[in-house]
Amino acid sequence: MKIVHITAECYPVAKAGGLGDVAGALPKYLNMAGDEASVILPHYHNKWMQNAETTLLFEGRAPFGSSSFAYRVSRLKVPELDFELILIDIPGRFDRPGIYLDPWSGHPYWDEKERFFSFQIAALDWIQSQKEKPDVIHCHDHHTALVPFMLTKSHRYQEMKSIPTVLTIHNGEYQGRYDMGSASLLPEFDFYNMGILEWDGSLNALAAGIKTAWKVTTVSNGYLGELKEFCHGLEILLRQESPKTSGILNGIDNEVWDPAGDPYLLDNYSQRNYKVGKSANKQFLCNEFGLDPERPLFSFIGRLVREKGADLIPDLIKECKTQGVEASFLVLGTGEPYLHTIFEDLQDNYTGYFDSRLEYNEELAHRIYAGSDYLFMPSRVEPCGLNQLYSMRYGTIPIVRKTGGLADTVIDRREENGYGFVFNNFNLDEAVDVIKRGVELFNKKRLFDANRRYIMNLDFSWVKAAENYRTMYKTMN
Repeated sequence: MKIVHITAECYPVAKAGGLGDVAGALPKYLNMAGDEASVILPHYHNKWMQNAETTLLFEGRAPFGSSSFAYRVSRLKVPELDFELILIDIPGRFDRPGIYLDPWSGHPYWDEKERFFSFQIAALDWIQSQKEKPDVIHCHDHHTALVPFMLTKSHRYQEMKSIPTVLTIHNGEYQGRYDMGSASLLPEFDFYNMGILEWDGSLNALAAGIKTAWKVTTVSNGYLGELKEFCHGLEILLRQESPKTSGILNGIDNEVWDPAGDPYLLDNYSQRNYKVGKSANKQFLCNEFGLDPERPLFSFIGRLVREKGADLIPDLIKECKTQGVEASFLVLGTGEPYLHTIFEDLQDNYTGYFDSRLEYNEELAHRIYAGSDYLFMPSRVEPCGLNQLYSMRYGTIPIVRKTGGLADTVIDRREENGYGFVFNNFNLDEAVDVIKRGVELFNKKRLFDANRRYIMNLDFSWVKAAENYRTMYKTMN
């Protein structure tokens, strides 16, 4: 089966979050299973692409409202990935270093609409120019959610309207809302289809994709249920389209996330020698950040934003210190400027108890997964969550709030076959209690070690997840 993924992110080329990890792993595992999967991605002019080699395949122009735009299509040549990567370069749109945000100002690019509308049009023009058409076009989030609409309603793509489409919602918080006049930028379609683009008075790209895609998936069953209860106005639509929706849990790439072969780690280890390996990696972290290796190390890796619950962490650290909880805390990530300021102040006032690195650092992230005792994820919203899966692969016990994919993948130790720590409500008291439970387990060495060994043996690989997608694809052909 020939599957084309159209996405705004794809690891290792361009990643801002979990979408990038999925788009970089799912095609690889589909190919391993015998399919022919490829990815179409904007040609960002970022650091990764500066060191890459590409082959120019095509140059063309496409309509954009009353005007048109030029685009170039290239194939990634070096380094080789485990799938074909097609890059679409649109002069003036993607020749900049950021995916969504200007890395210098931290603000979103002002022309998001023009960037991703034109990317989707160019992607469809490229697919239409190919002699062999895909069996499935798989779109990801609102940046590509207009593809199913254009395929079925735009006159320009009528010869492809029978190609099945899938829309995966990785994050329903962002929907691509624009004024209705923006519809004039899309290739010509009959005016009576304008209502398909509209939701709550605006052009809503995600809503249009939900209405017109053959199948709609989310990245966990739990998250699908939550979106049907609340999705910033789209919950009604998702309930109406319920027969074509499903939750397919993400996986992780066990070749990339493998403590036995991870090139970022100072000391590699497996389930056989995890105690020695984790101890060595923890010692490195504690030396680097001035923390006591004899205390349990609780770490947070991710975006410092409300959605991830990062605003709870400063009060948690203060309260744990006040109550004399013997622990150490470490934060890695970037996000809201006010949280950066708070964490920087905490570093000065809680030296030896807390430290942070306020940046995106893939190497350090791997080392934190390996060297921490616990990974803390207090998310308000977590569609699937991959960090808890990475942490378990590295023998680091997850502490999560019961939401979305976190609830689907982490079973509390108090339950049958439990192996993690789960708290229900987003509040300080419950968060402090769960940290205390972690400290208590850390001090019971035999139970603690058995728990670490157990989670390293759990299978959350993409092999199973990819098979679930393949099963869905087959129902559409």
